[in-house]
Formats: sequence, C-alpha cells, structure tokens
Amino acid sequence: MRYKKLGQRPNNRLLHTAIMISEKIKEIKSTLPATVRLIAVSKTKPVEMLREAYDAGQRLFGENYATELRDKHAEMPEDVEWHFIGHLQPKQLKYYIGFVKMIHGVDSLEHLEAVEHAAAKVGRTVDVLLQFHIAREETKFGFGVDELSSLTAMPALPHVRVCGVMGMASQTDDKEQVRSEFRHLKAIFDQLKATLFADKPEFCEISMGMSGDYTIAIEEGATLIRLGSSIFGARYYGPKA
Repeated sequence: MRYKKLGQRPNNRLLHTAIMISEKIKEIKSTLPATVRLIAVSKTKPVEMLREAYDAGQRLFGENYATELRDKHAEMPEDVEWHFIGHLQPKQLKYYIGFVKMIHGVDSLEHLEAVEHAAAKVGRTVDVLLQFHIAREETKFGFGVDELSSLTAMPALPHVRVCGVMGMASQTDDKEQVRSEFRHLKAIFDQLKATLFADKPEFCEISMGMSGDYTIAIEEGATLIRLGSSIFGARYYGPKA
C-alpha cells in the first residue's frame, strides 16, 4: 500500500480494504485455468481501490462509463490494460478510443463502423468483441442469432480487430438456465470461428461470467471473466475518483 508522505500512519480501514482486495485477487486467480484471464470491474470504485488491486498484480480493468474510464486512465499506471464493458455510445468513444485495449459491447454493424471511424482518427487499431443477446431478459443488448448472417456484410475495418464474442446471462438463481445461455454463446463463437473468422487467429476470446456465475462460465468455455463485487465488495456510490 502506498502513502503520500514518509512516516504517514496508515488508515486502518484503508489497510483492511487493501488486504481484502489483495487476498480476493490471489484467491480468485489461484482457481483460474491458464486459458482464463480476470478483468477487475472497477466501475464506481475510487482510484485508491484500483491501486490496491494493481499493487496485488492485477493489470486488466473494466469500466462501464466513458468519462469515468477516461479519468481513471489519467490516474493509473501506464501498463494497465483497459477494457470498456459498458453499452457502447458512439458519441462517447472520443473519451477512451486513444488508449482502450478492448471494447466488449459492440452489438451492431453501425457500432463496428463507429469504432472504425474513431480509431482511424487517432491512428490506432482497437480490439472489439461482438456482443450477443443470450439472456431471456429483454433489457440486455446484443446481436440476435437471427442476425448472424448479417455479419457477412461487415465492411472493411482496417482499424478494428474482431477478437471474439461477449454475452451476459440472465440474472437468475437457476444455474441450469445460466449454463444453457453460456453454452449458447460458446456455440455462436464456434460457428463464427469455423466460418467468418476461420482465418483469423485473433478471434479467440469469449467474455462471459460475472461475480455470481463465473465458475459456470469457465466450465462452458470463457476466456475472459468480468468480476467486480467479488474483488471490491458492494458497489461504491460516493464521489467518483
């Protein structure tokens, strides 16, 4: 844990939080297969908590809000790998397109073109995942299975690398339903990998699984899991960092 002034006495509450975050990260990572990477979902969390996770070895962080991502990027070390995991809004790409590693929620051809345009303006190639609607909840975003054929009409995207798929399962206690939805996303991935992206080795990621269901997601083929409360505790509603 870092302190601003030499000899400054640690705040016991902050020290406890730092130990908790460190222990949670180590505990979770010790159970992950080598094929699975952990994204620490840090939305609404103060930068101090992100730094504790960073000090514990965490480098992948996921944010849902564009301006919050921009502001935290300015305060965190340069080797952090930032993932935007919120609903993509083209007008807000300008806040993070210059540094983001991966955008998880691309759910339309229009959004793919928006990322291409924004990335071209800053001279970068940005990794994206295609988000599919796999839950029974209508509030979730994503391509539908009936839209798979539309992906063959993707325009040339020299500043975008499509690296895989992303999805969110229903919020339910029915584990078999969750498993079925994750299995559905894996089947979509397999279909795309065998056809449209057969010659694209970078198409290798399946982003699925959050704090309540990530163990099932791993069993069904996830390569990226997005965990927030399992690392940082309940959502923070205080002033943004």
